[in-house]
Amino acid sequence: TTPAGLGVGWQTGVRGRSVLRGFGQVRGTITDASGRVCEVCLLAATDEAQRARGLMTVTDPELGGHDGMVFAYDGEVSGAFWMRNTPMPLSIAYFDAAGRFVSSVDMAPCADRPDCRSYPAAGPFAYALEVPAGGLAELGAGEDSVLRLSTRPCPLAAAS
Repeated sequence: TTPAGLGVGWQTGVRGRSVLRGFGQVRGTITDASGRVCEVCLLAATDEAQRARGLMTVTDPELGGHDGMVFAYDGEVSGAFWMRNTPMPLSIAYFDAAGRFVSSVDMAPCADRPDCRSYPAAGPFAYALEVPAGGLAELGAGEDSVLRLSTRPCPLAAAS
């Protein structure tokens, strides 16, 4: 079933969160430059099809109870993200294979058209973390931060 208010493509029941159909979720931490650790639960895009789709068409700023979406690659890659068919403004942080912060940028929505702007990383990356626009600082993602992903499941979501 699709939870009320989330739009098409969401399914219920994964540890109290709604998961975007076709995606998993992963638990992680972001340690900022001061050493503060923020635990996160992220939607996970781990294969080519998931990474190509990402948060296209998503309008829920709560992301079904998740802190963001992480795009994970098997090794470091070079490249850029774009916002084609993505109606919600997002911020993205790129991290290398060791989880060290590479760069970040705010990304503007773009309609379903082929000339959308692309947002390259400042260097090779193995992980890209997308969050609703302006949300990176709250999670501690910035200069000298480190992202770590875990095989443990996300904790139960807080009851609303």
